[in-house]
Amino acid sequence: MNEPPPRPDPDALLALVQREGRGRLKVFLGAAPGVGKTYEMLGEAQRIREAGTDVVIGLVETHGRQDTLDRIGDLEILPRRQIPYRGQALEEFDLDGALARRPAVLLVDELAHSNAPGSRHPRRWQDVEELRDAGIEVWTAMNVQHLESLSEDVARITGIRVQETVPDHVLAGADSVALIDIPPTELLERLRQGKVYRPDQAARALKGFFREGNLAALRQIALRRTAERVDADVTGYMRANAIAGPWPSADRVLALVGRDATAEEVVRQARRIADALHAPLLALHVEMLGAHAGFSPSPALRLAEQLGAEVATTVARDLPAAVLRHARAHNATHLVIGRGRPGFWRRLAGRTLTAALVRQASAFTLHLVPAPSGVTPRIRREAAGLPRWAAWIAVPAMAGATTGLSLWADGIVPEGGLGMIYLAGVVALAAMLGPVAAAAGALLSFLLWDFFFLLPRYTFAMSGMQEVTGAAIFFCVALLLAGTTGGLGRSVSTARARLDGMRRLVELARKLSAASSTGDLLGVIAHEAGGLADRPACVLLPLDAEPVVRAARPVEAEPDAASMAAARWALARGTRAGHATDALPSADWQFRPIRTANGVMGLLGLRMAGGVAREIDAERDRALDALIDQAAIALERAQLMEAQARSAARAETEALRSALLASIGHDLRTPLTSIRGALETLQNAGHQLSDAVRDDLLATAREETVRLARYLGNVIDIVRLESGQVAPKREPVDLADALRVAAERVTRRSGRAITLDLAPRLPEPRLDPVLLDQIFANLLDNAVKFSEAETPVVVRAARRGPEVAIAVEDQGIGVPPDQLTQIFDPFFRVRRGDAAPAGSGLGLAICRGLTHAMGGRLSAESPLADGRGTRMTLHLPA
Repeated sequence: MNEPPPRPDPDALLALVQREGRGRLKVFLGAAPGVGKTYEMLGEAQRIREAGTDVVIGLVETHGRQDTLDRIGDLEILPRRQIPYRGQALEEFDLDGALARRPAVLLVDELAHSNAPGSRHPRRWQDVEELRDAGIEVWTAMNVQHLESLSEDVARITGIRVQETVPDHVLAGADSVALIDIPPTELLERLRQGKVYRPDQAARALKGFFREGNLAALRQIALRRTAERVDADVTGYMRANAIAGPWPSADRVLALVGRDATAEEVVRQARRIADALHAPLLALHVEMLGAHAGFSPSPALRLAEQLGAEVATTVARDLPAAVLRHARAHNATHLVIGRGRPGFWRRLAGRTLTAALVRQASAFTLHLVPAPSGVTPRIRREAAGLPRWAAWIAVPAMAGATTGLSLWADGIVPEGGLGMIYLAGVVALAAMLGPVAAAAGALLSFLLWDFFFLLPRYTFAMSGMQEVTGAAIFFCVALLLAGTTGGLGRSVSTARARLDGMRRLVELARKLSAASSTGDLLGVIAHEAGGLADRPACVLLPLDAEPVVRAARPVEAEPDAASMAAARWALARGTRAGHATDALPSADWQFRPIRTANGVMGLLGLRMAGGVAREIDAERDRALDALIDQAAIALERAQLMEAQARSAARAETEALRSALLASIGHDLRTPLTSIRGALETLQNAGHQLSDAVRDDLLATAREETVRLARYLGNVIDIVRLESGQVAPKREPVDLADALRVAAERVTRRSGRAITLDLAPRLPEPRLDPVLLDQIFANLLDNAVKFSEAETPVVVRAARRGPEVAIAVEDQGIGVPPDQLTQIFDPFFRVRRGDAAPAGSGLGLAICRGLTHAMGGRLSAESPLADGRGTRMTLHLPA
């Protein structure tokens, strides 16, 4: 069958489409400072400017190098932006100026630079991304040690940890990369000649970063990273243009991860080959439709990810075609496969993967990995939940049943029709037990049909060509049905298992979302994992680097001491440990890490031995891996939410403490200062003062003492309210009289007239007159303090349905709308500082608390008119 013509890869086409409309990015990459990145970038800019291109320098760092400064020439330079910081002005790249200028090519040096505080973006590479989004082509320069993924390697090589890094996706998204390379000896000579740093700096650099070994290692990293980038460009071009590979441009190693015992060894061997070739590693698992399930590929795929491979999974019917298609699409040159254990008939027919690749993969280098010594034997899958011996008993039983049915139908159904009864039995065996059992059943059914029903009967001889032809057709059809129906049955079983796994995962996601605490979340994880694996399960979290059981199913399930040693191993190394693993395999429990990007958050423990002898099949194993992934995300989310709640609580406590200290510091210090000043004046010069002055000082001390007592009383009141110690003593209250008394008292104290607008017949609600008087006093005091002397203060009272509404209005400064909900909080004040009216910020909080204690409510409205005025409305039950 002819293969369809190759088509462009959709992902490669999508990548090209995503670049449309964005400005291009060219990166001048070097191994170390001083190799000439900026110098070469400026030289290239001069050349394209002479050709008529609009080139502008957004920012170039010359570092005092005269040859770089001379290279700028008459290129247009954008003025730098001045950013004030700690009493000085810092010069930074002017992003807004560059966007307004919009040149064809913009030069922005030092891609890894951290911008000054106050800039739009914290890092310069983010400025470059915004410029590209605006359609401006950007040229920039950077050293390879600033790549984020290389920071650890650079620290090990040079002993210096780079603080300013650039994410790898920025370099990967560049349209072109120019490697500026010079030998380490030449760079060291430039350094000694003062062409890189000043002589004093050069001397220190030669003893530290600029050692020849460091430079050689960094140069190798730069060359390799550039080669990888060029290889990625070639691969992307091939995939976008539907060019069949491989191209011999660079080596790429593809490991084929199957469902057999050699899968992990294949990955390790492929990693060794890739390291020897200095080539990238790919890993591929092909999920075959209708294939028998063997070992789970998940451990091998996880190992490939840990070893830095690019992992992919695909579904196909033709395994060799899928492998070659993926290898050509990714320009792989080496294929690493395991020998596996194909069946006898596949080996006899030459239909093994190895044989197919030898015939078809002439453009690739094949590596065959033998099975490791001591490998676990292939897991035998039981059919339809039956033991293997019971499944094989079903074959003669089905043949006997169809023979009995045929004997009963003999004489009613023609001889040819009796064969259909046997075919129905073969189909049933294929659907229930698979193609091997069905093939055995087909052979047995053919012999029984021939013996009992074909002429001459009760003998295996055939009387004529018609019987021979019919028997041959019957046998071929039976074998065909055995193969196709068996494969279909496996496909249906696999699909059913996957749907069941998906249903479990959806149900798990719902339960994880519904969990209200970390404890509930852990219980859900343990219960679902135990139900999925059909065995005891537990979840362990680290406490002081020790795993501790936090949830279990059943509740009494707990690993023994030997298994806990495996748990400590799994937690410390982030890998599986315990039963049937490489670490402490004799333990009864197996522990799987619950891992996120931030590390191992905990362990899922499964009891695999000690009364639970059945192994976990491949489909359940994959479902468990998916469950662990979801559990890791849910646990991380729960921990982040708890951390956020703790942070909010600390912030609220800190804000309250700050408000309390600020209020006490201001409102205690002011009256105490006045009292102390008056008393010291009387003590030191009292005999020299007139009687009027002495009386005024004593009056000041008395007023400030009353003010201090009122403040302390407010603090005590708010504490009583918060602790629920206020119990109103109810009796009928004349509201009009209570308002007149409170207004007269405030007028005498402040000299401000209070206007009363009261309804003629107000009800007399049952309230606490003492608490009510305190509310009126605080509301009127606030209205007087926060309004000018010439503006009116009006009190209105009227019945509104089942309530009495008492409103205190002023024409003062008003309250900003965004602060209306805060003015009833303790210690909150709209205006602060020495210019603010005296007060503690507790008055309205006390009024609200006392009002609630009497069954009422207090509301605020502001501004009333022209952006000024406040209305406090007291709603009391009539």
